Amino acid sequence: MQDCEKLLDEPGRLAAVRRYAVLDTAPEEPFDKLTRLVCNVLEVPYAAVTLIDADRQWFKSLVGLSGSEGPRHESFCTHTIKTRDPMIVPDATLDPRFRDSPLVTGAAGIRSYLGVPLETPDGYNLGALCAVDTAPRTFSTSQIEIMKSFASLVLDELELRQIALSDALTGAMTRRGWLAAVEKEMARGARQGTQAAIVLFDVDHFKAINDTHGHAVGDAVLQALTRRCLLHLGPADALGRIGGEEFAVLVPDAGLPEAMELAERLRRSFSDAPIEVAGQALRVTASFGVQGLDGDTGNAGSWLAAADRRLYEAKAAGRNRCHGG
Repeated sequence: MQDCEKLLDEPGRLAAVRRYAVLDTAPEEPFDKLTRLVCNVLEVPYAAVTLIDADRQWFKSLVGLSGSEGPRHESFCTHTIKTRDPMIVPDATLDPRFRDSPLVTGAAGIRSYLGVPLETPDGYNLGALCAVDTAPRTFSTSQIEIMKSFASLVLDELELRQIALSDALTGAMTRRGWLAAVEKEMARGARQGTQAAIVLFDVDHFKAINDTHGHAVGDAVLQALTRRCLLHLGPADALGRIGGEEFAVLVPDAGLPEAMELAERLRRSFSDAPIEVAGQALRVTASFGVQGLDGDTGNAGSWLAAADRRLYEAKAAGRNRCHGG
């Protein structure tokens, strides 16, 4: 995809935001340290690390103002993510995009803004690092370069967070990271009334693979199955390694029928073609449990437990099949 196309690819951008699994997380000192530095070095009263969600601006770190989020359509940063370059607003009262915004006319009294896009290695702008003043001003070339350096540090921290949430063997999310993503999806569902489902699967007779062929072959099998799985997932779907040979897929904006269809596609992709490992062709299957999100779902753990019961049913019925509820 060309660079300019990625700036217009809103579904891909939102998928990137969700992949980083940072929305609605608690404050963290590395990000707060950077926003404090922005205030001190640029001598501004406000600074923020923002992520732009579908309909809101969410603050990973915010200095000088209170609150955790605001409407996207009122934000400065929703304009910043449309470009690769820093966005500078010397006087918001003279800018038709912002002069009527409550951020300008209200108590915050924003007058000038400098925002640098938070661009991922694959070219999507997650949000912005911004410096905000209550007086009209220009920002010097050196100040802009400093902000660009600080924005790179923000991306470094986000990348480190993602590495910590990724399974070293398969590249899937860790159990901890995946459950955090599930909790956020449940909060989104409660807020917006959206659907979601969990597809849980476990490799059949995996112990026999390890015992017969060795753990190195077992590891290669898990890596191969992960690659096959990813071929069938959408950009917003989240794959996690929950246990040794147990994986789960969070499927946002999908009901039980759609999730069952996905589970069946995954099941066939595993069973229909052998896995070539160390010169051997191994036939590997998996059993699947699928559970939709409903009003009785208490938390991420209880939702996963419900999917696990469906998985147990699939194993009890003979393995290499999908059960849902």
